[in-house]
Amino acid sequence: MKYTNRYSKLLFLHRITKNILVGLKKAAPRFELGIKDLQSSALPLGHAADRDMIESLNDPTSNASHSLLIICNGHGEDIIALEIIKRFLKKIKIKKIEVMPLVGNGKVFDSIKSKNFSKIGYLKELPSGGFSNQSLKGFLLDFFAGFLVDTFKNFLIIRGKSKDNYKIIAVGDLLPLFFAWISRCEFSFIGMPKSDHTWSNGPGWALSDFYHKFKGSEWDPWEIFLMSSTRCKSLIMRDEITANNLNKKKISAKYFGNPMMDFVDKKNKKVSNIIMFNRLILIIGSRFPEALNNLDNFLKCLEDLRISKDLIILLPLSVNANVFTIKNHLSNNGYLEEKNVKFFVGEDSVWKNKQKYILLGKSTFNKWANMACVGLSNAGTATEQMTGLGVPTISLPGAGPQFTKSFAKRQSRLLGGSVLVCENKKTFVDNLEVLLNKKDYRLKQVKIGMKRMGKSGASKKIVDHININLLT
Repeated sequence: MKYTNRYSKLLFLHRITKNILVGLKKAAPRFELGIKDLQSSALPLGHAADRDMIESLNDPTSNASHSLLIICNGHGEDIIALEIIKRFLKKIKIKKIEVMPLVGNGKVFDSIKSKNFSKIGYLKELPSGGFSNQSLKGFLLDFFAGFLVDTFKNFLIIRGKSKDNYKIIAVGDLLPLFFAWISRCEFSFIGMPKSDHTWSNGPGWALSDFYHKFKGSEWDPWEIFLMSSTRCKSLIMRDEITANNLNKKKISAKYFGNPMMDFVDKKNKKVSNIIMFNRLILIIGSRFPEALNNLDNFLKCLEDLRISKDLIILLPLSVNANVFTIKNHLSNNGYLEEKNVKFFVGEDSVWKNKQKYILLGKSTFNKWANMACVGLSNAGTATEQMTGLGVPTISLPGAGPQFTKSFAKRQSRLLGGSVLVCENKKTFVDNLEVLLNKKDYRLKQVKIGMKRMGKSGASKKIVDHININLLT
């Protein structure tokens, strides 16, 4: 009987201990969630724990287990990368975010002030402006400036990232994609420069058009091979037709809209100050001295423009523009500075030649793009953004190296003809007069451009998609 009683007591103690341990295991998730649950007065403790657990599951990077490297290759891709980085820093917990611009010095990223962000790599402004693939001369200039040496040094940096549990986002085309692939890290790819609209629409008699039709995509076989890697966790294209054509090749590509439309203002109330004028916006490009040649060519064409009322020409300048030099070119083309005239739309100075006013402003493109009736543009990303805002555009390609005739024609096909490419002064003036005077034709061009560029809001969707597929 004594041993039976002792056994009963031990059995009873064992059951109590077991129940306590089970209770502790059930309670453990609540302790992991932190003490803010204990401070909740709106819900009972259990409900607060469930709510926060759902939030934690929705944010798989809440423990900040990964570092993130973003590789981009200049121009519009840098701006897209900037927008994505800002969203990651704002919403998602990551140990560290680094960016490696492969073209130029990545000056656009200097606007980010965060202890969790840094710009890395061997950065240099190239003589070709990053367009070494468009001419032998540009390639040779970049080669002797040390482009290949710097590229190899950046390659070595990227190869070391897999040891530190990095994830990579590549923005651009072949070079960022190749670097992401060879890094041995898991990666996402945002392919913005290429679109199947460039060969599936229009005359299609160029040799490159037959080549793309044969492939079924503007992306080349070696690029598609890199995209098919098991380490490529998400693949995002700039438009639906390109994503669909890759899907036909069993490459899982997504389309969420065009992120280039996320960092231009759709409206500006100050347009009421100039609403009674014919309004143009003049985009000369960011590469100098090519931009100065573009400026002179546009102004010479405008001399022959027949207008029934005064014309306002908005001239936003890039960060690297020398304002003094620009002013000299305006003066040489017959424009005088009007120091007593103000339009109050954010201009730095006003210049006049007969019925034409030029409003000069640095870094004002995002605010001014929506205020124009027609755009005059020899640029890449800015032209696409204007057409997406509903501003039909005319281009006048020059000698390059950035904005050449072939580049302009490709851009026009990309945007469905909403950019009219002009080969001479007469064609330019004729097209501009039609766009200014025939509203029905202008609205037709507007619809085409807006449809091709898509709506804003893509950046948020892209970040959410990458967060789920790459960072989980």
